[in-house]
Amino acid sequence: MADAQIPDKPALEGLETKWDAAWQGQGTYLFDRAEAVRRGRAGVYSVDTPPPTASGSLHIGHVFSFTHTDIKVRFERMRGKSVFYPMGWDDNGLPTERRVQNYYGVRCDPSLPYDPDFTPPYEGGDNKSSRAADQVPISRRNFIDLCEALTAQDEVTFEELFRQLGLSVDWTQTYRTISDDTIRTSQLAFVRNLERGEAFQAMAPTLWDIDFRSAIAQAELEDRDQPAAYHRLAFHKTDGSGDVFIETTRPELLPACVALVAHPDDERYQPLFGSTVRTPLFDVEVPVLAHPLAQQDKGSGIAMICTFGDVTDIVWWRELDLPNRTVLGKDGRVLAEAPDVIVTEAGKAAYAELAGKTVFSAKKRVAELLSESGELIGDPKPFTHAVKFYEKGDRPLEIVSTRQWYLRNGARDQALREKLIELGQQMSWHPDFMRVRFENWTNGLTGDWLVSRQRFFGVPIPVWYALDEHGERDYSRVLVPSAEQLPVDPTTDAPAGYTESQRGVPGGFDGERDIFDTWATSSLTPQLAGGWQRDEELWSLVAPFDVRPQGQDIIRTWLFSTMLRSALEDDRAPWTDAAISGFIVDPDRKKMSKSKGNVVTPADILHQHGSDAVRYWSASSRLGTDAAFDPQNPTQIKIGRRLAIKVLNAAKFVLSFPVPEDAAVTHALDASMLATLDGVVREATKALDAYDHARALEITESFFWTFCDDYLELVKERAYDRSDVGQASAALALRIALSTLLRLFAPVLAFATEEAWSWFNDGSVHTAPWPEPLGIQGDPAVLTVVGDALIGIRRAKTEAKASQKTPVTRMTIGAPADTVALLQLAEGDLKAVGRIAEITYADAETIAVSGIELEQQEV
Repeated sequence: MADAQIPDKPALEGLETKWDAAWQGQGTYLFDRAEAVRRGRAGVYSVDTPPPTASGSLHIGHVFSFTHTDIKVRFERMRGKSVFYPMGWDDNGLPTERRVQNYYGVRCDPSLPYDPDFTPPYEGGDNKSSRAADQVPISRRNFIDLCEALTAQDEVTFEELFRQLGLSVDWTQTYRTISDDTIRTSQLAFVRNLERGEAFQAMAPTLWDIDFRSAIAQAELEDRDQPAAYHRLAFHKTDGSGDVFIETTRPELLPACVALVAHPDDERYQPLFGSTVRTPLFDVEVPVLAHPLAQQDKGSGIAMICTFGDVTDIVWWRELDLPNRTVLGKDGRVLAEAPDVIVTEAGKAAYAELAGKTVFSAKKRVAELLSESGELIGDPKPFTHAVKFYEKGDRPLEIVSTRQWYLRNGARDQALREKLIELGQQMSWHPDFMRVRFENWTNGLTGDWLVSRQRFFGVPIPVWYALDEHGERDYSRVLVPSAEQLPVDPTTDAPAGYTESQRGVPGGFDGERDIFDTWATSSLTPQLAGGWQRDEELWSLVAPFDVRPQGQDIIRTWLFSTMLRSALEDDRAPWTDAAISGFIVDPDRKKMSKSKGNVVTPADILHQHGSDAVRYWSASSRLGTDAAFDPQNPTQIKIGRRLAIKVLNAAKFVLSFPVPEDAAVTHALDASMLATLDGVVREATKALDAYDHARALEITESFFWTFCDDYLELVKERAYDRSDVGQASAALALRIALSTLLRLFAPVLAFATEEAWSWFNDGSVHTAPWPEPLGIQGDPAVLTVVGDALIGIRRAKTEAKASQKTPVTRMTIGAPADTVALLQLAEGDLKAVGRIAEITYADAETIAVSGIELEQQEV
């Protein structure tokens, strides 16, 4: 039995540091692999933990969602499962690169040599103070070194905060999305995709971020409302019979126009189908075609197809087999050379006016030229419309034609799409309606998954290309490493059968310089954490994982992509359950995000209120439900702090009553309380089994306050009085209830419960068995009616303007006959708590206290 000193004044301050050190020293949360092997997969609970992006700071949303997972994890550990709860760090990707650029004032120039003595110009920059033009160019290797250094700093800070929060992670089970093991796993999965024909390369129109200079996948897009204007332009019928008027928001793409298009049922334009028109300014002949995607009620009902203004242009271009006249470069500026179809001197002169300009400047100049030529009809009509952005970008995306790597994702493969939907239906979703979001995304895919990125800090795509006799890449001869060769960096390693001297020379090879999109690695988090193709025993113990906890906003990215990789590799879902947290919103119900400037960092909140209070706030919201957070008035956090302090004080009070060795529960009120508690245990267990931590907390907390406000008050006199025949029963019931309540609260109030548990137990409450119903025979109604009577007694004294400590000579309690019988079972406790000499009973429909006679106090 523990022999801990109970503080005179229990407090929450300092508990996080004390117990984090103890848990770490005792290995409380380590995955017991030997025990897991003994029990087999059924005895393990495994978590595919979200790896936070190591690019700045954690926000309150991380605290919110990670606490949800931790509550379930702690519950399963106490249920006897060997818990595999790893932590990953998502290091690579565009956000990390941008942070490094701004933090150190540098940018990557792959043409530069490595400088082993390089020192960055400064440290600590941010997005506001670091301009791209002022950033010092450095080699790719120097840039990656800085990425490594900064993410390592972030990871230390993140771990400290998560420890303060009390996450019961096994910190020996961590991974980084840029380590050698990770690179090998990611590259191996891709090589296997290649072997099965699931990965392919294609030259195609690509959504492109001109700031990041990289391709962007469909899952990374977001629509933002932007100002625009309709420009009404006159195209000239080739036969000279008049003009055709179109309305466009992208006049700067006029030199890239390849056709006009209208709906096949539009009678206004049916006579034009099959004919041609000439473009304004550039005098290029283009066909007039029909396609069902054309909107009859939009603008003039006929549109120009440019390569490429938006994603609809891509569809038209592909389905109508149109030429590609690219005029925008990867830097977002108009290319220097005009398309070869612009042959007139006037057309060439007009194009020369645009060459080198940004999209904005080119738009303005084209409008001026059209106005001068009389081909701009009327003034532009301003309006606002949704424009596609990279979710972390600052400028609208453009569409350029590039050669990229793709993974088949079901967009053009009905069997694969149906397989993904089927696997999603086999899973349990919490809440269930989140399944629809997955299905809608899967059914709405318009193209295969673009997995290559033109960046630097990430997992290299593990291929080389044979060069022809002219030193050009032969894309039909892709050189792929064997599994034994991985990991590789094609920019520094040579393929099998070649030497480094053959790099870049005719008949030699060229290495792929692109890296994988960060999601192409993060989609493998089960494999990274679980030892896939690296530790087969571990993989067999943890996969498929029990749960994927994550936010609702990345169902389309992380959840879908992980499902896809698992379906392609193992023909199964990667988890049995998905637990989807809601958003944190500000007091105005707006989602908190860095871009909106309303993010709250959690460190100050944890320090000010204590981790248990913050965990309580998180636990009070169900999965899938958004939670409002007002840092100026965090009501739920204050309630949680009050609860945690009450747990400590109640434990200290209960432990002040000695329990005789031969004690047994004999009193009706004690048995009633424990029978009620049995019901709480059953309901809380059922709720946690169903991932409803909020319901479990609600049930437990409601009983706890009844326990403190009613039961403790009722029995404390009896529990103190060792001469009372019912003392042992009360003391034992109190001790049983305390032990049970501490274990019920433990998943939420991790620190307060551990502190109180240590006062009378050896070992950790977090590895103690989850409570089971004791089956003590008692009638829960006794506690209910006695509690109601106690409320009536307190009210009667208050109305008599007397202190609750004022003795009472006599009072009457009215109640139905069966209720009176229950009250009489606890009459001694009622008399003691109310300081009542005599209680008489009267028949009444409900409990009512009357006829109170206060004892006369001597003056």
